[in-house]
Amino acid sequence: MPAERMPPTPEADDLFALTREIAQKELAPRAAPAEEAGEFPREIFRLLGRSGLLGLPYPEEHGGGGQPYEVYLQVLEEIAAVWASVAVGVSVHTLACYPLAVYGTDEQRKRLPELLGGELLGGYALSEAHAGSDAGALSTRAVLEEDGTAYRVTGTKTWITHGGEADFYTLFARTSDEGTRGISCFLVEGRMPGLTFGPPERKMGLTGSTTAQLHFDDARVAAQWRIGEEGQGFPIALSALDSGRLGIAACAVGLAQGALDHAVSYAARREQFGRPIIANQGLAFMLADMAAAVESARATYLEAARRRDRGLPFSRQASIAKLVATDTAMRVTTDAVQVLGGYGYTRDFPVERYMREAKVMQIFEGTNQIQRMVIGRHLARTAALQDAT
Repeated sequence: MPAERMPPTPEADDLFALTREIAQKELAPRAAPAEEAGEFPREIFRLLGRSGLLGLPYPEEHGGGGQPYEVYLQVLEEIAAVWASVAVGVSVHTLACYPLAVYGTDEQRKRLPELLGGELLGGYALSEAHAGSDAGALSTRAVLEEDGTAYRVTGTKTWITHGGEADFYTLFARTSDEGTRGISCFLVEGRMPGLTFGPPERKMGLTGSTTAQLHFDDARVAAQWRIGEEGQGFPIALSALDSGRLGIAACAVGLAQGALDHAVSYAARREQFGRPIIANQGLAFMLADMAAAVESARATYLEAARRRDRGLPFSRQASIAKLVATDTAMRVTTDAVQVLGGYGYTRDFPVERYMREAKVMQIFEGTNQIQRMVIGRHLARTAALQDAT
């Protein structure tokens, strides 16, 4: 059964209904063929943009939907329950817009309506081959020209979602050798002289989502498109990732919900020994555990989202949500394959794809080992403050 929602407003209720309708009518028929062929569904993102779903958590005056994160994440979950590649793409686009929306100048933010309007798609260029979990070790360099009008960018970014497909990227590059204090943030065009792309990565899952390297070879970026001050890039990146982790948590819960729905439907229809297999206690208990895990993970990300909406600290809660939700997705999708037995291992049923897609949820936006480190550090700081008082 689909997730039960408690929309905070009638507008949110309408938004959930619209998203579910689009997911069932437009996404569901295309998901399996596109994933099988490894085709990037660019027209789907345009459809979502024209429906107002690509800028939901941003202010209406900037072209966004003016929705709280609590609502945006549940929309994301509805999409992920049908097509995870698209949901991850929406999350990444939202992440790519965050630095401009939060740290950009009034003049820079005049471009937000264009980025949120639906025709353009964004990417987030932070990771490098030797600077994945350790983002502060990145080496892509941006050198300011003598006249101060532009930066020259050289280096390679890896594992970039929408690499080669995006219309713009939020780029993090080194402007000095001062460690994490030497990183700056830029908004760059998706097609610009000096920017080329590697071939798409050959991935286990999310094959409809293009992931590729970005190669910058003396690419010229106008100084007016530096976001924030020089050296402010690292805290901007961390702030953006707190919100991005909630996006991935919602995607993971949606993926788990989709797998649960298929498993319950199959178990209710499949008969063995003269009755539906869902009537067997061993299988019913497995499905019950799956349902409990999905609803618990949903509650975790919603709690973090509500803290964010209220302006409260939510970094620890975001890491907990990402950790719990993605581990849940891996476990629930694996159990869904088990419920379907041999059929679950074939590509004739979507749970096989869901299981492959769940794995990467534990890796990107900070591996789950990194999330445990973040949570542990928060606990240590809290304990130190308590001891000090």
